[in-house]
Amino acid sequence: MRSYQLKDQGNFWRGEYPLFAWGKYDGDLSRAIATLKYENHPELGILLGKWLGTSWLNKNTIKNTTQPIIVPIPLHQSKLKTRGFNQAELIAQGFCQVTKYKLIADGLIRTKATEAMFGLKRDQRQININNAFQLNERLKQKPPRSPILIIDDIYTSGTTVKEATRTLTKHKLKVIGAATVSRVTTKKIEPTKSKNRISK
Repeated sequence: MRSYQLKDQGNFWRGEYPLFAWGKYDGDLSRAIATLKYENHPELGILLGKWLGTSWLNKNTIKNTTQPIIVPIPLHQSKLKTRGFNQAELIAQGFCQVTKYKLIADGLIRTKATEAMFGLKRDQRQININNAFQLNERLKQKPPRSPILIIDDIYTSGTTVKEATRTLTKHKLKVIGAATVSRVTTKKIEPTKSKNRISK
């Protein structure tokens, strides 16, 4: 499994949508994620989250920055009922066990039952995810002062992370970026350029 760990984990930690990814979505890692999600092995989510958290700390990704609050990408209630758990939330739990960051598991709510992103074209992904999230009412009433780090299992084109970020920032919450267990590397994903770069 460790052979699928990316050497450039922090290379995309810059631009408007900074990304930290533990490994490449291939081979054993892609099978592990599929086993987690479709063969009812939630313990794998915790383990993958711990690996992600350990690498995050080792890379010292956010120097001299307030510890972020962790918000996982949510599942729609229909899918959550079928699967029994949200894999991103499990990964976030393992991540927080290692980093000691605060987890707000229900910070975002998915109000739209979207299709799986993998295999969709870029414009289809955008249509699919548009207005898919809402902010938890509790966070609307009492916004956290700490910045938010989004957690997910797979990063393909960034469409989901961008929509989640848009939802959070619309309510004046600061998002420092996203951390994912895996990144699809079959196509080169260029980091978004921005004047407001975040230090590694």
